[in-house]
Amino acid sequence: MLGPVAQMKKMKPGPAKQSVQKRAVAILKQKKMYESQKERTMAQQFNVEQIMFAQDGLKETASTVAAMKGANKELKKQFKSININQVDDLQDDMADLLEQAEEVQAALGRSYNTDDIDEADLEAELAAMEDDPSLFFSSEVDTGGAADYLDLPATSTLPVEAAGESSLVEGAPVAAQQPA
Repeated sequence: MLGPVAQMKKMKPGPAKQSVQKRAVAILKQKKMYESQKERTMAQQFNVEQIMFAQDGLKETASTVAAMKGANKELKKQFKSININQVDDLQDDMADLLEQAEEVQAALGRSYNTDDIDEADLEAELAAMEDDPSLFFSSEVDTGGAADYLDLPATSTLPVEAAGESSLVEGAPVAAQQPA
């Protein structure tokens, strides 16, 4: 466009200048037409992209709704197979079984050697020891101040295999030597 404008400045008024002017005006009209056409095309492209974006959003929404419907149907089927009364009964049964297991464990942990000991005798002995702590220690053996019930039987210093072999009677089968 600078070409015709620069050319018109150098020219003297007359038919040649008018011809260059007409050509410059035609070029300006064509430029304006191309610009407006470009703007319309860009607006159309923007509209098409907006429509495509909306369609994609709707497709995703439809897919999400379909997935939610399927999950809803599956949940309903699963809940039909579950009866709350059965769940409550199962929980009650489990509680009963755990209670029975605790009773079994308590029975297994019961000591058989202390059934003949009277609680009143134990409390009286404890009260006596509180009054005179020297009763707590054994007077027969000097243990250096340790309680006599803490004295454990002496153990062998032989390794386990050697101790087992030394107690075997030669020639006798091992099964016959086992205590019954």
